[in-house]
Amino acid sequence: MITENKKVLPIGEDDFRDIRERNKYYIDKTLLIQDFIQYDNKVALITRPRRFGKTLNMTMLRDFFDITQDSKKIFENLKIMATPYADRINSTPVIYLSLKNCVGKTAEDLEASFAEEVWREYKKYGKHLATVDKQDLDYSRFFKVLAILEDEKESENWTLHIQNNLTFLQNSLAYLIEALYIYYNVKPIVLIDEYDNPIIEAHQKGFRSEFTSFFSTFLTTALKGNPQVAQALLTGIQRVAKESIFSKLNNVVVYNVLEEQYAPYFGLTNDETAKLLAYRGLELNDRVRQYYDGYSFAGFEMYNPWSILNYAGQKKLKNYWIKTSTNTLIKESVLTAKFDFHRAFEKLIKTEKVRIGMNLEASFAELPRTDTLWGLLVNAGYLTVIDEDYELNRFTVRIPNKEIVTEFKEIVSAYTKLSSQILLDMLVALMESDMDEFLSVYQELVLESTSYHDAKENAYHMLMLGMVMQLRDLYEITSNIESGVGRSDIKLKSKSTNRPHIILEFKQGKDTSKLKHEALKQINENKYYAGLTGDVLCVGIAHHKKECELVHEMITL
Repeated sequence: MITENKKVLPIGEDDFRDIRERNKYYIDKTLLIQDFIQYDNKVALITRPRRFGKTLNMTMLRDFFDITQDSKKIFENLKIMATPYADRINSTPVIYLSLKNCVGKTAEDLEASFAEEVWREYKKYGKHLATVDKQDLDYSRFFKVLAILEDEKESENWTLHIQNNLTFLQNSLAYLIEALYIYYNVKPIVLIDEYDNPIIEAHQKGFRSEFTSFFSTFLTTALKGNPQVAQALLTGIQRVAKESIFSKLNNVVVYNVLEEQYAPYFGLTNDETAKLLAYRGLELNDRVRQYYDGYSFAGFEMYNPWSILNYAGQKKLKNYWIKTSTNTLIKESVLTAKFDFHRAFEKLIKTEKVRIGMNLEASFAELPRTDTLWGLLVNAGYLTVIDEDYELNRFTVRIPNKEIVTEFKEIVSAYTKLSSQILLDMLVALMESDMDEFLSVYQELVLESTSYHDAKENAYHMLMLGMVMQLRDLYEITSNIESGVGRSDIKLKSKSTNRPHIILEFKQGKDTSKLKHEALKQINENKYYAGLTGDVLCVGIAHHKKECELVHEMITL
């Protein structure tokens, strides 16, 4: 029996059995099993951000149902055992595939990595089916694939071996389902964790279409209209467009972050978070909420479990969100986004919320539109929905917390092709009125940023966004953008009397020596500092391609 002695936090661990057997801290999410049984979807997909407990929940489902295990001890005293479904424990063959580590430089390499994951399940059940007649037609295809995968492990050219037997790999899930159903006389449950990870990998490496063609066949032959499957559950970041993976597998029920079903099970509720922190001698106060609260899944207030566990372990308020392939995809997507996205994105950064049109039901990688990019940001945990109007397809989204603000800084840095540290160096010099240092770093920014060489219409927009993300705790930021004429004035109202307010005016043209003075003159003539009191640093900056000059003055109001 698992005792309630002081337990180690399972930071970075997502295997249910291992956590329970090693007596580590576990937050009871086992009523997900009851919902899974009651919803009784033939094929379902749950989309949630990375690090929100998807793998832990999937291994929990596996360990509860798996007919090859004895799991009563690890489920003892958990909520599911007090329900009418307790007798379903260890009653069903389970096929569990985790695709989060499937990687490859080519489509062939990725398929070989995928085959290795399939091989683990074949190897597991090969031991249980060892006594059956391998020549029996009911099992012959299972043993054929098992032999191919075993040969693959011995092959000097693993990837080539898989390519020569790709048809068998594409049908391997269907063959495994068939063999298990016949052997146990029970319809198997299929669990596929992080199903979209290899798709994101393929997209970033440039062979998405080739891999998705293979993957679509793999899923469709096994799950579409298959009477031998009890239920199938997939998890991932977002639904891949119907036109690819799900073009034929059209019976998938999708539970995204706006759906009430399954909402309490992915992430930590307010009560669960408070209890965990108290267990470690910490308090769920306003500062902790500012850093890690802010997610809303169908009205449920949720915290990122990865961040809370790390904070409880280290007792330091900082950014713990681990960078993943999804973060890279988002940065690439922002780079290629259209102007209407950047206009709304700027408003989001300044006000922390914005009303937009959004599509959660498709992948930005396959439908590169503004509405799918907003959907990606929500699905990936960068934004959360606080108001929704389905009739007009309008959603109000906001940045959840300070931790995610840090991630947005990285997005801005990616756009300008600069490190966030360079932006910070520039801004520190500006706050300290060290204009020689500011100009030196700013010139480096201009030299390194392709956006500024090309004088793109929204180049200064993104510089402003970078500044806002770095200084939002110290300054109130307002700006007035006139797109197309190279002008962007920025007002930074200091929240402390120890720092000056700052007014920045940008000009663009060949005569930078003249234009910098015109920029400073414009600040004074238009009294951009109206309403401020104390010291105000006024800065006029002029650009022409890689050249830039500035002039400044400090005034006291």
